[in-house]
Amino acid sequence: MVEPVELAARLLENGRGQGRVEFGVDWIGDEAEDGHGDFSKEECVTGRRRAVLIAGPTASGKSALALGLAQAGDGVVINADAMQIYDTLQVVTARPSEADMALAEHRLYGTVPAAVRFSTGQWLTAVRAVIESVDPARPLIFVGGTGLYFDALLNGFADIPEVPAALALEVQQEIQALDGEQRLALLRREDPVAAARLKVADPQRLTRALAVKRATGRTLSSFQQELSASMLADFLSIDRMVLDPDRDVLRARIGDRFEQMFAGGAVEEVKALRALNLDPSLPVMKAIGVREIGDWLDGVIGRDEAIALATIATQQYAKRQRTWFRNRFGDWPRRAA
Repeated sequence: MVEPVELAARLLENGRGQGRVEFGVDWIGDEAEDGHGDFSKEECVTGRRRAVLIAGPTASGKSALALGLAQAGDGVVINADAMQIYDTLQVVTARPSEADMALAEHRLYGTVPAAVRFSTGQWLTAVRAVIESVDPARPLIFVGGTGLYFDALLNGFADIPEVPAALALEVQQEIQALDGEQRLALLRREDPVAAARLKVADPQRLTRALAVKRATGRTLSSFQQELSASMLADFLSIDRMVLDPDRDVLRARIGDRFEQMFAGGAVEEVKALRALNLDPSLPVMKAIGVREIGDWLDGVIGRDEAIALATIATQQYAKRQRTWFRNRFGDWPRRAA
């Protein structure tokens, strides 16, 4: 494995001359015609900026690698995790500590109030502001576990209006009362294109498609055809990796995480969050650990059960992340953390 300091040194040295970085796996250059990072002179002068994208499941070691890169290469770490952007829950969401963030510049961590529903479109707007504020010579290190953020960053984003919570709940309840074939039949009537894309009657996707149609009068697929341009289109180099530790290693890390969180301030954070009396449907209220710790505080379950349930939920979430990255970012180099 290439250590963070060595990797950062390569980023700086190779970026000046050829716009490429070696991760010890292959030469990676997003604009290269042959897929191995060789840039023409014309490509090299279109922009000075360089980006490193580090994706991976929770507890894979992403934040530590990003910090090492930033320290060694004067880079800026940019959060690409949908939960770590909220304030109040630093420990629960495994956000970098204040001590770590003091070692290198970190952006978009804990910047959004817990009461806000922060969308992917809003994240992209915030990222644009960060990019415009940073010296072009400094590498930008995007790190997180939210695949949709990376996808939107690289491929553009369809700005779909937010659906009122009451309408979304109404559609969700309607969907839950139907069986699989009835759900698809309903969607075929209202959004045939979306229905054709679904191989199974996925309740979450069905609810999303139907709610958008009823809220806006337009189909979800019509919005999805209106992608914005990639925010990284004119970057000199874009280097990507998925941290993919051995499954047993990842499970062990996750198993240790909530024991440490309980001792490290997670309980106090959940108490503070509950004191805000927020809408339970808000994203921050769905962070893993909030419900489990809340049930423990209410005496519904014991401490050990709260830790066990949160651990299981995290392991299930990590599995979904790995599946998503495998399906959508299958061509990204993999690295064991």
